[in-house]
Amino acid sequence: MLQLAIAVLIVLTGSALCSGSEAAVLSVSLIQARQLAHSRRGAALALQRIRENINRPISTMVILNNIFNIVGSVVIGRMAADLFDDAMLGVFSGVLTFLIIVFGEILPKTLGTRYSVPIALAIAIPLMGLTWVLTPLVWLLEKVTSPFTQGSQGPTTNEAEIQLLARIGYQEGLIEDNEADMIQRVFRLNDITANDLMTPRVALTYLHGDDTLAEAKDEILNSQHSRIVVIDDSVDRVTGVALRSELLTAMVAGKYDAAITSLARPVQFVPEVQRADRLLKIFRSSREHLVVVLDEYGGVSGVVTLEDVLEELTGEIVDETDRNVDLQALARLRRRQLLRKQQVDNADYGSSG
Repeated sequence: MLQLAIAVLIVLTGSALCSGSEAAVLSVSLIQARQLAHSRRGAALALQRIRENINRPISTMVILNNIFNIVGSVVIGRMAADLFDDAMLGVFSGVLTFLIIVFGEILPKTLGTRYSVPIALAIAIPLMGLTWVLTPLVWLLEKVTSPFTQGSQGPTTNEAEIQLLARIGYQEGLIEDNEADMIQRVFRLNDITANDLMTPRVALTYLHGDDTLAEAKDEILNSQHSRIVVIDDSVDRVTGVALRSELLTAMVAGKYDAAITSLARPVQFVPEVQRADRLLKIFRSSREHLVVVLDEYGGVSGVVTLEDVLEELTGEIVDETDRNVDLQALARLRRRQLLRKQQVDNADYGSSG
């Protein structure tokens, strides 16, 4: 009877260790394993190698688990047959099955999932050793299952999962609401185009390049923009962009006869469909803070600044010099006013006729 009890204990313990280890290793994601590996600890590095090539370690644990469950049950069955009659043997088999299900499968896998990281780190190095010992058998199983497991491995994560993790992190109090909101905004950058961000041409402040500082003095002083577009003979012929600070400096220096175009900088042009994330790269590489947006016919649609792109990440940025917070909304208002004026003029012309 003592030998039978010891055999049952060995089977339950071995099955529990295999089941719990399998659940723990599978519950640790590849991202978690790579993060743990930054500590350069041996167990963490071993866990990373296991997660990067999970097939062999899983095969090892499955082999060991079946050895304990199948071989152990056969051995215990023979021992029990020598001790019990047929009726008691049936009862014993039912009790043993219950114990294996509860203490050899359900409970260990639950604990392995709940305490996945410490358990996975604890068994990582021994598991690699056992995998090496069972290499021939594992290799044979790989060859048998390879027709069903071949194919390219999918990505570790995706955009939707990262956004979901950000929302969960906020709900659980792991990250602040502004951090979660900014993460969501980052992923919207590649869905937003220059057309969505630009200040339309009807709201543009511009200077004629042929004008002198003296002629453009009032426009420069009244401008609320730090960068002013410079044009030739029409808005569709932008020649550059002038910094208001440089224009004011030239005025203080008494260079009133200087032409605006002589103080302008080159400007970059982008299509309306240019994505916001690409715009951010353009601003960084060019070290300029303003680009001109062109429509499909090459005409000027408006301008986009670095601030416009950053506001998609942080929300509206307003300083003490901003008189109109939303220039896009202002442009829409001006369009409506212009349309009403045209309708009134047309009505007056019809009545006078």
